[in-house]
Amino acid sequence: MAKRTFSTLETLLIFLLVMMTAITVALLSLLFITSGTIENHKGNPQATQSSTTPQGSTVTQGPTTTTTTTRVSPVTTTPEPPLFQNFSGYHIGVGRADCTGQVADINMMGYGKSGQNARGLLTRLYSRAFVLAEPDGSHRMAFVSIDIGMVSQRMRLEVLNRLKSKYGSLYRRDNVILSGTHTHSAPAGYFQYTVFVIASEGFSNRTFDYMVTGIVKSIEIAHRNMKPGKVFINKGNVDGAQLNRSPSSYLQNPQSERARYSSNTDKEMVVLKMVDLNGDDLGLISWFAIHPVSMNNSNHLVNSDNMGYAAYLFEQEKNKGHLPGQGPFVAAFASSNLGDVSSNIRGPRCINTGESCDNANSTCPIGGSTTCVAMGPGQDMLDSTQIIGRILYQGAKVLYASASQEVTGPVASAHQWVNMTNVTVSLNSTHTVKTCKPALGYSFAAGTIDGAGSFNFSQGTTVADPFWENIRDQILGRPSDEIKECHKPKPVLVHTGELSKPHPWHPDIVDVQIITLGSLAIIAIPGELTTMSGRRLREAIKAEFATYGMQNMTIVLSGLCNVYTHYVTTYEEYQVQRYEAASTIYGPHTLSAYIQLFRVLAKAIATDTVANLSSGPEPPFFKDLIIPLIPNIVDRAPLGKNFGDVLQPLNPKYRVGEVAEITFVGANPKNSAENRTHQTFLTVEKYEDTSGTWQAVHNDASWETRFYWHKGLMGHSNATIQWHIPDTAHPGIYRIRYFGHNRKQDFLKPPVILAFESTSSAFEVVTT
Repeated sequence: MAKRTFSTLETLLIFLLVMMTAITVALLSLLFITSGTIENHKGNPQATQSSTTPQGSTVTQGPTTTTTTTRVSPVTTTPEPPLFQNFSGYHIGVGRADCTGQVADINMMGYGKSGQNARGLLTRLYSRAFVLAEPDGSHRMAFVSIDIGMVSQRMRLEVLNRLKSKYGSLYRRDNVILSGTHTHSAPAGYFQYTVFVIASEGFSNRTFDYMVTGIVKSIEIAHRNMKPGKVFINKGNVDGAQLNRSPSSYLQNPQSERARYSSNTDKEMVVLKMVDLNGDDLGLISWFAIHPVSMNNSNHLVNSDNMGYAAYLFEQEKNKGHLPGQGPFVAAFASSNLGDVSSNIRGPRCINTGESCDNANSTCPIGGSTTCVAMGPGQDMLDSTQIIGRILYQGAKVLYASASQEVTGPVASAHQWVNMTNVTVSLNSTHTVKTCKPALGYSFAAGTIDGAGSFNFSQGTTVADPFWENIRDQILGRPSDEIKECHKPKPVLVHTGELSKPHPWHPDIVDVQIITLGSLAIIAIPGELTTMSGRRLREAIKAEFATYGMQNMTIVLSGLCNVYTHYVTTYEEYQVQRYEAASTIYGPHTLSAYIQLFRVLAKAIATDTVANLSSGPEPPFFKDLIIPLIPNIVDRAPLGKNFGDVLQPLNPKYRVGEVAEITFVGANPKNSAENRTHQTFLTVEKYEDTSGTWQAVHNDASWETRFYWHKGLMGHSNATIQWHIPDTAHPGIYRIRYFGHNRKQDFLKPPVILAFESTSSAFEVVTT
């Protein structure tokens, strides 16, 4: 091999990387030592200057205080309301609650890009819950789809703990599934394992509590709203929304296997339609395999991406007359086996030349992997989000309208905790293999065509680089021969399974779970399955059910559930070590292990022996996590001004299609995740002549509005609100209102968070 040389720029970058890493490790260690002092302890006292609900607004008020999470709480069981039993179908409850968390001073979760921190809001994030119970109430399930990157183990444990406190044994680890939509534009900061804490740049108890509270609230609403109803299922293909971002990996699978499928992605969408006994709509769950990455890694506005936009369109259609995030109908667009599926359907191209870079390494002649980027179908990422989201919405709409196959039968569930680092897998009667302690490969650092990594790592790397090995060994220590041998042909870049300071870097204990609703089986996947991995798992589970008498089961894979463990490729895909394979942290036999584990659950349900399953080793719940690197500081208004004062006013008149923009003296929006006096950062209100009142027509969950936060120095900041006036806007007189919270601290007193609000001058909207 020729001796490697580095340019002056590369040498400088490498030196800066080493220095930054050393400083980061030192800071993390220091922060861990002092981590009990800020966000992991009880929140600051809060006060409220004003809690006025916007006039004419239908914004629902929620809790105004946050609580410190704990694993121990008294059980105060809420009495179960009597259920009407003399009907055919299920008791159905749907619920939706805000789980947005911080929209500033926090990293976004998904791309793992340093500096991609939140600076405002495009749309709110929601937890959507669906509770279904048998007519006599004896067995039930809860499925929750959440507009976040993925569900963390800590989050699930805390949700289950709070549910137990309120409902006793009604909602448990076996009959509650929490699934993330996998938007890459939601806040991070709610994890306990060190890899994700570092990617989040700290643990934010503020965001963690906000999200957990929203998830629990959505389940509580669904529980309260239960009524007799029926469930229908439909399936159909949705075209024009996906491409396989690792086609060279897919081609490693046997040709005979690939020949059974018409595409290298799963195009089938599965829809559940829920109605009451009068046929009135209650809710929808859709599962479809697609990465919500229409919003790329240059985005800084919190939002739910294309899956969220599809849900937005469906709910707006069904909840006419309600603001976004409100109304009785709940539509969830849930994730599936999306591991190698991109929504950037124009494919990868070199951003400097325009040439295709759809090759095994996803590299360009100039710039390597960092210039190989896939693009969506739109003119920009917002346009692409809406195009892909509308395709998903339209596909679900057709399937929902034509759904006629009723789902009937008992509700059952099975769950185990498993130590995924030490699973013995029987390949046949004579050969066994084992899973590995977690490790990430070189291609993990390369990123994907949806979001490239740094330092020009390349996908498809199967040979270690002595240069990076030396840096790793100096900072983290050497990986053992055992872990390197177990993961072959993956060259181990970070041996996370052998790192435990300040806490383990990756989970050992993982949830496996199945819930069945009649002939439907929902498989809770703790990560991201590739297309072929998902197909193999579905087939194996369906066959296992059939073997024990449950024929013709519909198997739905629900992704990003319960705990995050990165990716799962097939054994063949693992050999070529693109990003997904390098991120298969338990080694080459991970998929085989999951197939074996889920078959055990399927058999237990089919043979009614779930009670005989061992629960497995309970996962940990760590305390004293690394605090956020961005501290809390007091907000300050410019001299002679107050929070909410207008800095840049609106024009007196706008035409439809134009953008109304106004800038206020602002305060840090993360305060609003702590004091929840206001449930929106903005409203657009129209004056109604007939009633003489202002009525809210948009809030910050509307896709027509934008909320930007501009951070200044020493606690100063501005807030800019935009209304992209749609063609459907009615002519008339409008105004824009801003709602915020500022942090204040007087000398020798604890900080308080104060609510404020501001209203623009009135302006006119005309059609021509």
